[in-house]
Amino acid sequence: MTTTSTRADASGALKGRKRSGGWTGWAFVGPFMLVFMVVFVAPVLYAFYLSLFQNQMVGGDKFVGGANYLQALADPQFWDSVIRVVVFLVVQVPFMLFLALSAALALDSGRLHASSFFRISVFLPYAVPAVVATLMWGFIYGPRFGLFGSVNEFFGLNLPEPLSSSWVLAAIGNINTWEFTGYNMLIFYSALKVIPGELYEAANIDGAGPLRVIRSIKLPSIRGAIGIASIFSVIGSFQLFNEPNILKALAPNSISSYFTPNMYAFNLSFAGQQFNYAAAISIIMGVLTVIVAYIVQISGSRKDA
Repeated sequence: MTTTSTRADASGALKGRKRSGGWTGWAFVGPFMLVFMVVFVAPVLYAFYLSLFQNQMVGGDKFVGGANYLQALADPQFWDSVIRVVVFLVVQVPFMLFLALSAALALDSGRLHASSFFRISVFLPYAVPAVVATLMWGFIYGPRFGLFGSVNEFFGLNLPEPLSSSWVLAAIGNINTWEFTGYNMLIFYSALKVIPGELYEAANIDGAGPLRVIRSIKLPSIRGAIGIASIFSVIGSFQLFNEPNILKALAPNSISSYFTPNMYAFNLSFAGQQFNYAAAISIIMGVLTVIVAYIVQISGSRKDA
């Protein structure tokens, strides 16, 4: 009888401890969840709510269901902006990640002179605010007052204008590459530093050269970091806004109000007072971004397997 009572007391104490531990966990997670709900979930739900209505001159807001989404899917300006950021993603992101990976491998090789100076030099542009960086590059690109214009005039050249309609997307890509190469380099470099030294010792015993070590040890070991950097870069490409929006004042004929989906939604909302339609476009872009990021993640997982 005493044994049974002892077991019951022990079981009750264990359950109480588990219950207490569960509440302790929620106490730690609670502040984050509260902020997450307020700054992320609530705005998304409110945007979805707005997207289901249309503001009419007579009668005010009217529930229209998916009419705004159907309008967006048939909007040529919206698809023009989507195609533009997809081209930007396909060209700029692999080039930027290649530069970042090359820089990280050079640092990790131990053969680079003044490696600390090189590391801070590559990372420093990321510390420059995006607005400042865009204005700086915008003045460099200027055909009459900038570096390109001065070089053309001094040497009698006819270099293409970076802010022309044919080159402005490449110019924006250059700004983004300059800004975020250092950030991705640190991700790759951090992943390289945690590779076990035994792998390098085994490769040295087998007589593997530097390129073989990179191909067989380093790249497979940091595949997860490459996947994370790729996902971040995909999300950033679909969110492209600051650079074209700031450069628009310097190149109004090259950058339209619907140059990117974010610019289109912003201008519809704050210049056109079409909050409901802008909300629908934002929801569509959010879903599209999640789908593409998920595809990138799945592709990386399959390679890992």
